[in-house]
Amino acid sequence: MRRQWQSTWFAAGVRVRASRLWRGVEAQHVVATMRLADSLAEQKVLEDLIESSKPPLPPDASGRHYLIFTPFRYRSPVATRFRRPTDPGVWYGCEEMETACAEAAYWKWRFLSDSDALAGEALHTEHTFFQARASGRCADLTRPPWTAAARVWSHKVSYSACQELAAEARTRDIAWIRYASARLAKGRCGAVLEAHALALPEAFEQQTWACKTTGEGAYLQHRGSARAYSFSASDWA
Repeated sequence: MRRQWQSTWFAAGVRVRASRLWRGVEAQHVVATMRLADSLAEQKVLEDLIESSKPPLPPDASGRHYLIFTPFRYRSPVATRFRRPTDPGVWYGCEEMETACAEAAYWKWRFLSDSDALAGEALHTEHTFFQARASGRCADLTRPPWTAAARVWSHKVSYSACQELAAEARTRDIAWIRYASARLAKGRCGAVLEAHALALPEAFEQQTWACKTTGEGAYLQHRGSARAYSFSASDWA
């Protein structure tokens, strides 16, 4: 694939920038160990055993909240927009809550669509959304000169150009990448490449949203607020 960016863009299109990013995570680990234990003491032992089996934390993630360091702890064989298989982790967030909900809805829908055993079923999940601050040298793909390749940065399913860019950004000490959401028009996202670029206030806000996913899409609810998203095969083919 032909490279989509030019080396000169890093001089013209990288600036120090800060932004607050919403991230949604699905809480599973406590419920999972609770089902296997008959008491709090047994559950604590089980969770300690699981923790000891996990990879060590990267040096710049040590001492940080697990909501910050978890994506940097693992090297997954599953690629993401700005990370090739086995590349270092990336922390993803969104500037708007609506965009964060759209991203969560899409990936739950993809999970359901990719699972033959769940065909025709509905998934019910709970997601905790929280807001962290990203700061540092940033390549903002929504501004020139990066907008010359805007189409590839927000492609719905082809991530190779973004992955190549992220690999180069790491060699140039870029802390995070700002980009347009592929799931929600005008939504803005951030891909944080380094844990030290993230900060989580001591009393940070958290919101719990209930999500129902079907073959047509997903909707989320929180204290009377609701957001619905529809998807089709064209969103991932």
